[in-house]
Amino acid sequence: MAEGWARHLKGDVVEAYSAGVEAHGLNSYAVRVMAESGVDISTQWSKYVDELKDIAFDFVVTVCDSARERCPLFPGRATVLHVKFDDPTRASGSEEEIMGVFRRVRDEIRAFVETLPGALYSFTRSGE
Repeated sequence: MAEGWARHLKGDVVEAYSAGVEAHGLNSYAVRVMAESGVDISTQWSKYVDELKDIAFDFVVTVCDSARERCPLFPGRATVLHVKFDDPTRASGSEEEIMGVFRRVRDEIRAFVETLPGALYSFTRSGE
């Protein structure tokens, strides 16, 4: 969802890539809630961090605690920041309850992405 928002809202100033320490495929709940907001992420795919190792990142943003703990080191000058969001894939309950969690996290991620790129520099100055 973060990559989708970054491309949709900030594609002119941020080049976004999304990857994880594990690849799980594209989550159908994520696709649905993003579509509700007018963002199509159906062509994105789940990538391993290793697939992006040759890209010289300025910033790497981890968005869940397991990624923060297991995030590999990136060569070069990448500044690694952590912005915590609940992992909506861990939601349980009825379909509507699960969709509710995905919607909440979708909206929280959007609010963060709207602050980019300025927030990235604020995080580095404040030490997160």
